[in-house]
Amino acid sequence: MTQLILRDLVKRYGDTEVLHAINLSVDQGEFVVLVGPSGCGKSTTLRMIAGLEEISSGIIEIGGRVVNNLEPKDRNIAMVFQNYAIYPHMTVRRNIGFGLKTSKLSKPEKDARIDEVAGILGMTEYLERKPAQLSGGQRQRVAIGRAMVRDPAVFLFDEPLSNLDAQLRTQMRLEIKKLHTRVGKMMIFVTHDQVEAMTLADRIVIMKDGHIQQIGTPAQVYHEPANTFVAQFIGAPQMNLLDATGTGTGVRLWNGAEIAVPGITLAPGRKLRFGIRPEDLTSGAEGLLSGTVTVAEPLGAETLIYVDVGGVEVTATAPGRTPPRAGDKIGLSLSGEAAHLFDADSGLSLRAGGA
Repeated sequence: MTQLILRDLVKRYGDTEVLHAINLSVDQGEFVVLVGPSGCGKSTTLRMIAGLEEISSGIIEIGGRVVNNLEPKDRNIAMVFQNYAIYPHMTVRRNIGFGLKTSKLSKPEKDARIDEVAGILGMTEYLERKPAQLSGGQRQRVAIGRAMVRDPAVFLFDEPLSNLDAQLRTQMRLEIKKLHTRVGKMMIFVTHDQVEAMTLADRIVIMKDGHIQQIGTPAQVYHEPANTFVAQFIGAPQMNLLDATGTGTGVRLWNGAEIAVPGITLAPGRKLRFGIRPEDLTSGAEGLLSGTVTVAEPLGAETLIYVDVGGVEVTATAPGRTPPRAGDKIGLSLSGEAAHLFDADSGLSLRAGGA
């Protein structure tokens, strides 16, 4: 059953349109992440769903009813913000229970609900503490608990992990994923961090300049990017995009190297962008591409190497124990089966039906 539908959603500020005909359906229990660079429209979309931002045109349906003109409190949603927005003078119990302030539940029922949510979040022993006595991750749990206690149909998260340090962000990602598994509610999560998107989402909505670029599972957007923007935005380090031309059965790279690409026919001379992910390049003494290592970045299990190939920088991975060093001359091997091909003008993937 579809619980959330955005139909031709538009946002304008005066004569400037910043969100262009957004269409999205989210099913009950699904975890969807909106991701993209700053200014792409992801937070504006979330705020329009929440009722915090006026809709210029289009329709928002939640649970089968149009909510365009409903107040946020009447939409059966709960929102968790980037800042914790919890009350410093209140205990954890009162902060979590604040979401029930206007409910018609009896006090015993409210207390039972608070205890249940605190148990799910692992905050039972902290119920009588105040926020100043909690860590950053515990404060974020309190904010999530205040949203959960109302038992909404939809949870909306607006970059809730941005203010946390790297280790705590990793921990909280895991906590939110576990929470979703336990409560089984629809969650819409906004972030600019593609790692958060990949690790949390059932489906990812990738946005740029107020347009949706692609919607798909983490595997789909990584292995089958719809265009060059998605190809380089998803994945760290990002995909290499190299100038190339078609040869009929494959491509000729800018440096003259030719590669057969199975399963696709390319008009000879057609201008292309040849995409290859760093992990699909193998370094050695010889290879289809050859160049000089300019930078090596040790990451433990592997090392990222940046190779100058005839004036073009190509990123590859190498073994962590015995990586090449800056200044080394190396070769890079690759297979056409791992290639991603894009039209040079439109940027659209040829494998995804791009013109």
